[in-house]
Amino acid sequence: MCDVTIVGAGPYGLSVAAHLRGLGIECRIIGSPMESWKSKMPKGMLLKSAGFASNLSDPERAFTLREFCIEHGSPYDHLDLPIPLETFSAYGLAFQKRCVPGVEDEELVSLVPAPEGFDLRMKSGLSFRTRKVVIATGLTYFRHIPELLSRLPSEKLSHAADVHDLQRFRGQRVAVLGGGASAIDIAALLNEAQVDVQHISRKPAIIYSGRWGGSGSHPTLRRLVRPVSGIGPGWKHRLFADWPWLFRYFPESYRLEMAAKFPSPSGGEPMKNRAATVPLLVGRSPQEVRLSEHGVQLKLLSMDGNTQVVEADHVIAATGYKADVRRFPFLSSSIVEQLRLVGKTPKLSPNFESSIPGLYFVGQVSTTTFGPVMRFVFGTEFTSRMISRHLARMQPRSWREFPRRIAGQHQPTADIFSPEMPVDVHLEPTKRSQSSR
Repeated sequence: MCDVTIVGAGPYGLSVAAHLRGLGIECRIIGSPMESWKSKMPKGMLLKSAGFASNLSDPERAFTLREFCIEHGSPYDHLDLPIPLETFSAYGLAFQKRCVPGVEDEELVSLVPAPEGFDLRMKSGLSFRTRKVVIATGLTYFRHIPELLSRLPSEKLSHAADVHDLQRFRGQRVAVLGGGASAIDIAALLNEAQVDVQHISRKPAIIYSGRWGGSGSHPTLRRLVRPVSGIGPGWKHRLFADWPWLFRYFPESYRLEMAAKFPSPSGGEPMKNRAATVPLLVGRSPQEVRLSEHGVQLKLLSMDGNTQVVEADHVIAATGYKADVRRFPFLSSSIVEQLRLVGKTPKLSPNFESSIPGLYFVGQVSTTTFGPVMRFVFGTEFTSRMISRHLARMQPRSWREFPRRIAGQHQPTADIFSPEMPVDVHLEPTKRSQSSR
């Protein structure tokens, strides 16, 4: 029987696995290897997060995005240099090979309770038992498409997460719906690929987040007015990024609201100029969608009450994600019925454990307990350290091995309990709060 199984090989799954293995805790990690991510990313997209906030987490913080860029001669800056998605994908693959070798390319189809743990069955037919399970599947099962659009046939509709090859839209009219970074990026990239694209948003204006490092003011004042955080500039961002353990003590209604709406949808500032020439309709919401001999007709209602019809050959719904534990197809009904929920997501302990002992949830599905930072790569540091320390304390001595370092790592002199941030923006309260947990 395996001690711990991690389901999902994305940033959260890899980071948790790296920490567990660093403590000598036996674990298996199953999911699509990072290498497969490269084929799923449209070329030309940029990370919205700053460089310092895009590190996967290993026990000694030795293999950061900065270290990867130095090794490969790629441009890097902590704050204001946009990180291409291809660079981050390559970094994730290198992290996996260096820190978490042996990812099993398997798809989980069944997870059921068993004596002293859980029974897992894969699509390939492989099955095994494990004492504890960490669900780290990211956004895979949470794509949100408004009901009005969901009636369209699959050849006429895509979610933004499924748009990989933009060239297939050449010669088509494409409507991109949404007001966040995905909608802005995809619309701009389609426009650059000479696709006839129309960007439509129900918001009255498209918002672009400012530079993480700020601009146009004295550095000291800038840090006081809009301090840097792992999820964006501003004091509220800073609170949610650096004190996720505090979020679970807020009223449930407030946590649900912040988990769903904060930070508000916006584009990354580097995409602003690239998106400037994209045809844009703002303040308009789809009221009716139907197929016609010419393609898809979208009847839009504007904020002033007027309507207009837009025709397209294909609709891309960049309409985000909604976490819902019932959308995990591998969870047995007995598990779902036993879970205590906050909204539609599991209520978690300070160590990410659900109301079912031995079953843990991380990433997007944990935002109602630990806040919006769990939607960002920056949240991997807090998550990995909390879970690994908790599981290490629970291990019987006879199971433990001596902690081992990952090959090529060294012990840094920086405080390993706090996420890596530029020294000039790292506030002391962050260190104290995290090291005291």
